[in-house]
Amino acid sequence: MSSLLEMIDGPEDLKRLPEDQLESLAAEIRQRILDVISKSSGHFAPSLGVVELTLALHRVYETPRDRIVWDVGHQAYVHKIITGRRDRFPTIRKKGGLSGYCRRCESQYDAFGAGHASTSISAALGIAAARDLRGEDFRVIAVIGDGAMTGGMAWEAINNAGASGRELLVILNDNHMSISPNVGAFTKYFNSMIADDRYNRVKKNVWDMLGRFPLMGRPVREAISQLDQALKSLFVPGIVFEKLGMRYFGPIDGHNIRDLIGMLEQLKELKGPKILHVYTQKGKGVPYAEKDPYKWHASGGFDPKNGEMPKTASPPKYQDVLGKTLVALAPLYPDVVGITAAMASGTGLQDLADAYPERFFDVGIAEQHAVTFAAGLAAEGVKPIVAVYSTFLQRAFDQIVHDVCIQNLPVAFCLDRAGLVGDDGATHNGIFDITYLRQIPNMVVMAPKDEPELQRMLLTAIRYNGGPIAIRYPRGSGPGKPLIDDPGKIQPIEIGTWEQLRPGDDAVILAIGSMVHPALQARDDLAGEGVSVEVVNARFAKPLDDEMLDSLLAGHRNWLTIEENVLAGGFGSAVMEWIERRGALEAVNLSRMGIPDEFTDHGTREEVLEDVGLSRRNIAGAVRALIERHVETRTARSQTVASEPIE
Repeated sequence: MSSLLEMIDGPEDLKRLPEDQLESLAAEIRQRILDVISKSSGHFAPSLGVVELTLALHRVYETPRDRIVWDVGHQAYVHKIITGRRDRFPTIRKKGGLSGYCRRCESQYDAFGAGHASTSISAALGIAAARDLRGEDFRVIAVIGDGAMTGGMAWEAINNAGASGRELLVILNDNHMSISPNVGAFTKYFNSMIADDRYNRVKKNVWDMLGRFPLMGRPVREAISQLDQALKSLFVPGIVFEKLGMRYFGPIDGHNIRDLIGMLEQLKELKGPKILHVYTQKGKGVPYAEKDPYKWHASGGFDPKNGEMPKTASPPKYQDVLGKTLVALAPLYPDVVGITAAMASGTGLQDLADAYPERFFDVGIAEQHAVTFAAGLAAEGVKPIVAVYSTFLQRAFDQIVHDVCIQNLPVAFCLDRAGLVGDDGATHNGIFDITYLRQIPNMVVMAPKDEPELQRMLLTAIRYNGGPIAIRYPRGSGPGKPLIDDPGKIQPIEIGTWEQLRPGDDAVILAIGSMVHPALQARDDLAGEGVSVEVVNARFAKPLDDEMLDSLLAGHRNWLTIEENVLAGGFGSAVMEWIERRGALEAVNLSRMGIPDEFTDHGTREEVLEDVGLSRRNIAGAVRALIERHVETRTARSQTVASEPIE
C-alpha cells in the first residue's frame, strides 16, 4: 500500500487528496513524528496534538498567501512536514538541519519566527495591519496554545485586536480543557448556527433594518444583543472574548477533521476579529504520551513501542541539583519559597512543589508578573527563589530594574540554561544575562564551576539580604563532582571572592562558570608544551574580586578572560573596565573569549561551542596567541629603543 504522506510535497497536494483519506494521512504523520523523535529529540506531545488542526488549516486556507502564525513554534512539526520539508524532517534540531521552531529564513510558509510563548496574536495583528495598509486581502490566522494564554502579552493583543476590528482569526488550541469542557451536541449545533453565512446575513439585514426605525429599532436592537450575549454566556465559555471585541466560536473537537474543515470554511467568510476554541489531546495517538503529556512535551532517545528510555550513567543535571538542594535547605530556612513561570520540572522546582506545595508558586507563562510578585514577597520578608530559563528572564528586564533593583529587594534569581543550549537554537540561548544583569545597580551576579559550587551559591543567595542576587548555570549536567549530601555542611561563599585553581607564570586565565573546566583542560594541554598557565575561578561577575585582581596585576602581563556569554558588556568587559579604572591598560596584555556579536544556529551544545570558539582546543590556541603577541610587542619595543640615537 502506497504512503499518502509521500504524496504531500505542499498544501496543494493536500487539497487534492480526497477528504475521506485525511484521517489516514493524520495517522501516517503521527507515525513519522514518532519514528523521527524517538531516534533523536524534539517536542513530541505538542505536535501529536495538532495533526488534524494543521491539516485542516492548510486544506482550507491558501498558504503561504494566507499567513499562519504559530505560537512558540514547537507545535509546528506537522506544519513543517506538509510544507515541503518532509524529507528533511529527520534533521530537525540537528546542525545544518531544520529548526525546532518556525523561522522565516527556513520557509515561505513560516510567516513569523517563534520560540517564546504568547507572541502569535501580536504578530498576527501586525501582519493584518500591514495587509490593510497596503490594500491587500489575504487572511491571517494565529494558533496559540492554552498555556500561552497565561501570558499577559496574549491578552494585550486580544484587547487590541478586538478594538481594531481587523480581519483576523485566533485559534485557541486548548489541550488541557483548561477553559471549559462544555462540548456537546447542542454546543456543536449552536456554533454551526452562529457561524453559518445565512444566519449572519439575516442577522445583518435585520440589524440594518431596525436602524431605520430609531424609536422602535433601538430597544429591539438592545434586546437582541442581550439575548445573543445571554445565549453565549449560557452555552459557551467565550463571553470574555466577546466583551473584548472578538467573536467567539467553539469549543469544538480538534481531532474531528471534518468538523474543523467545515468550521474554518465558514469562519473564512466572516469579517472582523474572531476566535475559534478547539480542544485537543496532547500526545494524541501515542498512549504513553497521552497518559503523561507533561513528561512527553519534549523528549528524545526512546523505544517508540513503549516509551522506555535507555538508562545511561551521567551526572545529575544542574536543574536537579538546584531542586534537591533547595528541598534539603527548606527546613532550615522556612521563609524561602520557589517561583516558576510554567517550568516547574524544567527548572527543578517540582521537587519543592512536591515537598512543600504551600511554598511553591507557578504563575504561568508570565515572567514579568513572576518578578514583581517576587518583589512583593521580598518586601514582606519572604525569601523568593525565582527559577527561570535565562532566555525567558529577558522578558522581565524592566521589572528586575524597577521593581527589584531600585528597591534593593533580596530576590534570588536562578537562571537555568545560561549560555548555549544547543539544539533549541537562537531563541533559547541564554547568552545575554551577565550583560543585562551586571549593568544594574545593586545586583550580584555569580556562576558556579560545578555542582557543589551551585549548592554553595544557592545557600549564599538564600542568606544574602543585601539586595538582589543571581546565579547562572548551563543546560544539562555538570562535570560530575560529588554533591554535598548534608545540608548542614554546605558553606556559603563570601560575596565577590574568586579562587585560584592552578598556579602559573606565563599567563592567567580568568574563567567563569561553565568555562572553568575547559580552561583547566586547556591548561593541562599547554603544560605538556612547557607553557605555565594560572587558572582562576572568577565565580562572581559582579562584584569583581579587587584583591585578587590587584595580585594578578602585580604578577601577570598576559590575561585571558573566558565566558559563555556575549562579549559585549560581559564578564571580560567588566575586567577590562577594572583595568582601565586602575590605569593599567599598558601593563596588561588582555584577550577576551566569549560569544561573538551574532545569533548562533542550532546543533549539539558541543558543536555550537566549537563554532563560536569556546572549546578546549580554542582556549589553548588563544593562550598561545596571547603569549606570542606579548613576545612580538616586547620585541618591537626593544627594537624601537635600540634604534633611537644615543645623545
